[in-house]
Amino acid sequence: MRTRYRAEREFHYEAIDWHHNNWEHLLHSAEFQAAKVVASYYSYGTEPDTKEINNAVLQSKKILLLPRLLPNKDLEWVTWDGSESALNQNGNVHEPLGPAFTEQIDIVIVPALHIDRKGNRLGQGGGSYDRALKNLAAWKVALVYAGELSSEEIPAESHDQQVNAVATPELLVRFTAQS
Repeated sequence: MRTRYRAEREFHYEAIDWHHNNWEHLLHSAEFQAAKVVASYYSYGTEPDTKEINNAVLQSKKILLLPRLLPNKDLEWVTWDGSESALNQNGNVHEPLGPAFTEQIDIVIVPALHIDRKGNRLGQGGGSYDRALKNLAAWKVALVYAGELSSEEIPAESHDQQVNAVATPELLVRFTAQS
């Protein structure tokens, strides 16, 4: 499934100009407006571009966090001021320099390859985000392109963490809690 979704994303990414994402609906959401601390990520490759979101967080004087991968493949969050010089490149991933942030996080913006209608997310397969999300009471929103929010169910294991919402460049969908 992951292989298929990666290939579909690559195909669509090459065919359409995805560089101009519009995340206004997410930025104007009640959850974003109320947040003081937002954990995001620094996108690369064919991932939805987070530059607009990250800049909006900084311009609104909220605390912006980016993830840093630990040797055990867990994530920790680090404050980022938007400066390229405050980043270290680890493979394709840009990680912030500095001490780990240990206070409450209000929103976590999560990368995903695909999301189903229950809020199950298909990530890259390492489990780092699932382990990090498990320990956060934050509102969790995944970023995907149009067509990557699917009625096809994504298999979920006991360690997989659902997101509360998904944002595409066209819409924001909130999921109801599953019992």
